[in-house]
Amino acid sequence: MGLYMNADARPVPPAGHVCWRRDDPAAFQAAARAFLSAGLAAGEQVWYVAQRDPAAALVWLAAVPGFTDALRDGAARLVALDATYVDDRVADPAAQVRAYAEATEAALAAGHTGLRVVAEATGLVRTPGQREAFTRYEHLIDRYMRAHPFSAMCVYDPQELAAGAVAELACLHPRSNADDVLFRLYAADQDRAGLAGELDQSTHDLLATALDRADLRPVDGRLVIDATHLRFVDHRSLLRLGEHARGLGAVAVLRTNRAATARLVDLLDLPDLRVEAAR
Repeated sequence: MGLYMNADARPVPPAGHVCWRRDDPAAFQAAARAFLSAGLAAGEQVWYVAQRDPAAALVWLAAVPGFTDALRDGAARLVALDATYVDDRVADPAAQVRAYAEATEAALAAGHTGLRVVAEATGLVRTPGQREAFTRYEHLIDRYMRAHPFSAMCVYDPQELAAGAVAELACLHPRSNADDVLFRLYAADQDRAGLAGELDQSTHDLLATALDRADLRPVDGRLVIDATHLRFVDHRSLLRLGEHARGLGAVAVLRTNRAATARLVDLLDLPDLRVEAAR
């Protein structure tokens, strides 16, 4: 579920939903170029959404093979943040998903195979209220991507945000370069959620926040979570998952083949949490 490495041993985000913490501008530019280049090669329309002056990005985006020609023929676009999102305001999660769904359909109608976006989104998450709304959007758009030819690299600058802000966002992406964010809660197949990484004492508060903002919906009284990529989970995290499911009037079902997780759930004897073997 992580990033892969290119020939120069630099991390490169694959297609899908990626959170990129921009600690190193040069590394970010290399990753963004690779992400957009792969989209053009696949016949997708690609966008670069800039927080400030979109044209300034051309200095380094010109190194993407075919990008300049793609700008001329409409296969690539440079977009200002406030033309794509509502900058410096609180996002409407459902409306933002609809906007990208319409853009994806327009790209398909124009003969492209999908839409791929690199978005500098720091300006949308500066305040706690903005982050709460935007993290809800992140999970909704993650679910949209599971079934539609849309992918995005969401870029956040930690130097412009409060401590811990990037973690709130990164944990709701299936892929991220933020290695210190230990777990990921993301959309999985068949309207299920997925959990990957590690859940321990240091992640309890972040897990509670992520569960609330992801707005997971039970089906037939079951909140099914694909935990096949969850390497470790402590008892307090299991309690939190059970409590969250109970609050939704459901039973949490962890799908995993890790015997240690099943044994711990049995020992805790939690009525709101079960383990099923992953298929």
